[in-house]
Amino acid sequence: MRLFDKKARRNIRPYFIQCSLATLTILLILVFLDVIKHTAIIATLGSSVFLIFALPSTYSSRPRPLLGGYLIAIIIGSLFYFLTTLGALEYLPVSPKTIYIVFGAMAVGLTIFAMAVTDTGHAPAAGMSLSLVLNTWDYRALLFVVMAVVILALIRYLFRSMLVDLT
Repeated sequence: MRLFDKKARRNIRPYFIQCSLATLTILLILVFLDVIKHTAIIATLGSSVFLIFALPSTYSSRPRPLLGGYLIAIIIGSLFYFLTTLGALEYLPVSPKTIYIVFGAMAVGLTIFAMAVTDTGHAPAAGMSLSLVLNTWDYRALLFVVMAVVILALIRYLFRSMLVDLT
């Protein structure tokens, strides 16, 4: 069993450069998004940063799945969140916790389906859909996520000739 990747031992430079870029990118995201209030949303962006900087040649790192996946997740997650706020749900013979669990699962399932049929599969976006159902958020957070994802796509585009798969 080996501890380090053979590619890293031969040429460590891309690892330092790309991980430094990833660190700066997520630092900017953390500075501008309320870290305490939106922790689940931040976690999904962290996963996207990993894909873009550690696996830039994968399909999930491309703009279509990155942007499309988050757009689908935000729409579906928001829809299911608003469904949990319907007053009629309080008359169901289940606890509010159960409603959140079921709607969260449904949001993830529908998000996966929508991303699959539109060829916009981006795994971290499924987490975004779930986090929108289970957590409180505001429209500014969603706007910021959209802007952050656009910036991530732009960074990947600008550095595409320099970025290599690290794993």
